[in-house]
Amino acid sequence: MKQLTSDELRRLYLDFYHSKRHAVIASASLIPENDPTVLFTTAGMHPLVPYLLGEKHPAGKRLTDVQICVRTGDIDEVGDASHCTFFEMLGSWSLGDYFKKEAIEWARELLLDKLGFDADKFAVTVFAGNEDCPRDEESASVWRSLGVPEDRIFYLDKKHNWWGPAGVTGPCGPDTEMFIDTGKPKCSESCSPACDCGKYLEIGNNVFMQYFKNADGTFSPLAQKNVDQGMGLERMLCILNGYTSVYETDLFDFAIKKLEQLSGKQYGNDEKDTVAMRIIADHTRTATFLIGDINGISPSNVDQGYVLRRLIRRAMRYCRTLGVDDSALTELARLYVDKYKTAYPYIKDNEERVVNELTLEKDKFAKTIEQGLKEFDKIVSHLPADMQVFPGKTAFRLYDTFGFPIEMTAELAKERGFTLDRQGYDKALQEHQALSKAGAEQKFKGGLADGGELTARLHSATHLLNAALKLVLHDDSIQQKGSNITSERLRFDFNFPRPLTAEEIAEVEKLVNQQIALDVPVKLEEMSVDEAKAQGAVGVFASKYGEVVKVYTIGFSKEICGGPHAKRTGELGKFRIIKEQSSSAGVRRIKAVLE
Repeated sequence: MKQLTSDELRRLYLDFYHSKRHAVIASASLIPENDPTVLFTTAGMHPLVPYLLGEKHPAGKRLTDVQICVRTGDIDEVGDASHCTFFEMLGSWSLGDYFKKEAIEWARELLLDKLGFDADKFAVTVFAGNEDCPRDEESASVWRSLGVPEDRIFYLDKKHNWWGPAGVTGPCGPDTEMFIDTGKPKCSESCSPACDCGKYLEIGNNVFMQYFKNADGTFSPLAQKNVDQGMGLERMLCILNGYTSVYETDLFDFAIKKLEQLSGKQYGNDEKDTVAMRIIADHTRTATFLIGDINGISPSNVDQGYVLRRLIRRAMRYCRTLGVDDSALTELARLYVDKYKTAYPYIKDNEERVVNELTLEKDKFAKTIEQGLKEFDKIVSHLPADMQVFPGKTAFRLYDTFGFPIEMTAELAKERGFTLDRQGYDKALQEHQALSKAGAEQKFKGGLADGGELTARLHSATHLLNAALKLVLHDDSIQQKGSNITSERLRFDFNFPRPLTAEEIAEVEKLVNQQIALDVPVKLEEMSVDEAKAQGAVGVFASKYGEVVKVYTIGFSKEICGGPHAKRTGELGKFRIIKEQSSSAGVRRIKAVLE
């Protein structure tokens, strides 16, 4: 196998698919546009949902990119050898062009011929079929024709070899995944790539979107069949270079060295210190990208900002475990900016913002600790004198209300002669997580992935809202800082330093409804980014579209956008703002409906 740096692997991947007539597109923002199903961009396909549903992409039917992603579902696993909250996904797509045969042939060529994986250790999985959709014999047949022997083609169930849909309804289909056999002995007679025993390492997958899941749970064939290939950059680097952990790759090694220098401890010597270094390195990298994003966010108590705050404070907590000052985060952030400035130039432009936000959060966390200490003392003073166990529910309240880490509560309890009811704490945490998950599922239902007409109309309404805000507030610097659409309402975040007055809100509604009443057609044009800017089109997301962009003219609005949209403004009905509030420092949030 080839020894590669991260820069070399990115370039090799993009060059390979460019040679297969794929247009190279830039990574989209980590903060999704209009998609309520996720807080962050969690996969390469998320920014491409409109095109997977049939919208025409300005760069064509074959695309490739390196998409930055954030997933926090496995945050408690970070600290092991492979889990990361931020990662880069090498991706390629066919939007109604080629399908299984070409996708599989090229995946094999890339992995075995270009990257040098051993063909004798190469194994694949395909969908075994179920009552909804048949066994994927087509993919298995292509693999056989390429020399993969029968005993290394595994048929697995929907849990392992099916993707989607992203929303309640939408495109979905079987996938085929590619693995390397590490040579470890089988864990059982039935050992397969479905096992977590470590015998098989996944190195890539191809999703074949050939079905549409309907609202009633049935599946229909898609008119436009798509291919979505994904390969994780960190994992690939780790395997290609023969490392045992992603933290040994050039994406992390400099950060680990800095933490060794600051702490006087050696990575790999002590498990506790090693885990702390990994968590600090991972969470700081993620925070750097979330704050430094083209739609950069700030720590807060809601939505994306809450997750960001949790990551930063968790990293700070582990700084204490490692024996280094919280300022280590700003030192690491500058190192990450330097590392990624070539691949993602905007991260360098936003370096000072990243450092300032981390410094502010450091100061806020210090106050939180102080507040938590006072609350702890108050609680202890009210506990019965003969009580020896510090209640788990109380420990959870300290964490939930004051952000007070459980480890600190445990240490303080021990100092005061208590043992901590950790079981009670874990139970309270699990109950809280279950409620949060249920709430999130309710909150993030529907959206553009469902492809409904109402969501398209609401999307068009956000364009009119954006234009109206600039006019009413006499501020051309106003930009979209985030958008979230469900089938019931739109949510639009924008930069502005103060709450809107009742009169301003009424005037914004009036202007939007005037444009709707005109019933003008929604006009779509394709042009270069420079032409779009010359015509006054707005859009902070232009960098992800490549050389040719879609520009939608909707009444007095002209924006770079991917769609989908209504056909005429008259389809929108009546626009009404139902709430205007703060989202985070310097960012306001409007929620509105169409009636």
